[in-house]
Amino acid sequence: MPQAFYVTTPIYYVNDAPHIGHAYTTVATDFIARWHRQRQEDVWFLTGTDEHGEKVLRTAQANGVTPQEWADRLVETAWKPVLQTIDASNDDFIRTTEDRHVERVKEFIQHLYDKGEIFEGTYEGYYCVACEEYKQPGDLVEGTGEYAGQLVCSIHGRPVEKLSETNYFFRMSAYTERLLDFYEQNPGFVQPESARNEVLAFVRQGLQDLSISRSTFDWGITVPWDESHIIYVWVDALLNYATAAGYGADEEKFARTWPADIHFVGKDILRFHAVIWPAMLMAADVPLPQKVFAHGWLLVGGEKMSKSKLTGIAPAQITDTFGSDAFRYYFLRAIAFGNDGSFSWEDIAARYQAELANGLGNLASRVAAMIGRYFDGALPAPGPQTDAETALAAVAAKAVQDADAAVDRVAPHEALAAVWTLVDAANGYITEQQPWAVAKDEAQHERLATILYSSAEALRVLAVLLNPVMPKATAKLWESLGAEKALGTLSAQPVADAGRWGQLVAGAEVTKGDALFPRLELNGD
Repeated sequence: MPQAFYVTTPIYYVNDAPHIGHAYTTVATDFIARWHRQRQEDVWFLTGTDEHGEKVLRTAQANGVTPQEWADRLVETAWKPVLQTIDASNDDFIRTTEDRHVERVKEFIQHLYDKGEIFEGTYEGYYCVACEEYKQPGDLVEGTGEYAGQLVCSIHGRPVEKLSETNYFFRMSAYTERLLDFYEQNPGFVQPESARNEVLAFVRQGLQDLSISRSTFDWGITVPWDESHIIYVWVDALLNYATAAGYGADEEKFARTWPADIHFVGKDILRFHAVIWPAMLMAADVPLPQKVFAHGWLLVGGEKMSKSKLTGIAPAQITDTFGSDAFRYYFLRAIAFGNDGSFSWEDIAARYQAELANGLGNLASRVAAMIGRYFDGALPAPGPQTDAETALAAVAAKAVQDADAAVDRVAPHEALAAVWTLVDAANGYITEQQPWAVAKDEAQHERLATILYSSAEALRVLAVLLNPVMPKATAKLWESLGAEKALGTLSAQPVADAGRWGQLVAGAEVTKGDALFPRLELNGD
């Protein structure tokens, strides 16, 4: 059985409902998963929820319910539904309160304890509940305003708490050199380059042993040899990637799926994934993932989205107006993946109109309408090609090649830019060839057939390349081209083969359905 391409989102905290920052990570992961499926690879795409820890406990208490009741409610009413809202194609959804996870976490920790990798000790330091992490001095800043005179977390801007606990510790300090050697031997492990540089600088300072248990609250997985302690939420959470893949329970699945090919994470949780996680796996003699990719923050009004500052936007607020395809397209196209990016209603509206409605949507509509008008809806057989058709086919072949290479670089924005060269070229081709003028000359009937067949071919290529981005619109486009009867389902079209010109079968029934991206009435216009 072939090795699966295994890709993951981080698992998301259930202390509140998802906002578009969470959806951005999931859409990017989903795009990569769908693209690899379009390559006809065996793909396993995991997402889920992180349900333990003090932050979830406090949120549940504030809402007058147990942590389990709170997690159950949020998962069923918010986290699972948002996957439908954004058309995520995940193969699994793991919850850290599930038995399949809990039991394997206990076994993993017991294994490290039996190997002497865990010891008892006392720790005193500054703890950020929002991060669920003890903070180093360099991670703290002086508070301002209501927090003046207090030390606050540089990520969340909230005061940290000074804690002193007797806990169990993982001997992470012993992995400083092993990690540095690993990063050197695997330069692509942490991406982008800015994230790699941050991780290297952090580890070169020397790692401290990691407190991996808590005894001041009880919402978590109990330490198997000391039930007065629970396992630190991040140790518990990171193991989801392995437990969902069958670690300790399904050896065949684990062998087929592990190691993960890409963990997608926000840059604020980079160290957990690029330092703690590989050190844990090294200690347990488990192969390390291939890549950790830390994307930037999604900014609104110049600031990272925050529930406490009421700057969180629910995905449905956008999809209810623009649809899920436009939501996915916008976040993949407008933001250079890996960098911070800003969301604005004005920008998404402008891109929707210019790139989707006028660009792709109008192209599909014009071609179908002209085939209907001039050939009674039957795709005509092309005549001899001219330099114009050869040039259009070359743009299509290059778009396929460039987009595929961009996906391997984990650059969705570059992949879409490559695809859009074909949208622009096809629109330009129709403008230059003027099929409506050619149609007036009966002697040019064969030339008209060539122009419209070539335009339809460009749309076929676009349907394949854009299927991982906008699955609903491309399904309509594929149906409009009458492609399925001759070529099979859209999902069965290999990306690598998409650029081979001339695949549409003459005589196929081309229909002009509803607009792929109908004009929207925004702000009264």
